[in-house]
Amino acid sequence: MTKLLCDFTVGESGKIVKVGGEGKIRRRLFDMGITPQAEVTMRKKAPLGDPIEVTVRGYELTLRKVEAACVEVEVK
Repeated sequence: MTKLLCDFTVGESGKIVKVGGEGKIRRRLFDMGITPQAEVTMRKKAPLGDPIEVTVRGYELTLRKVEAACVEVEVK
């Protein structure tokens, strides 16, 4: 089952399948290590849902909800 990263709940994890978005957003995600086949785990979510904190490639990364909506993940 695939899900957008912005729809994950705290503690959920999976493998990135696809990185969408256009131009600067997509390039920024790739530069931060958000690439297909990378393992990602939702660590924290702000009370209103933006921003979120994920663990990817061994480090914590904070993303805006708009950026997380561009990342499709295969849920474990």
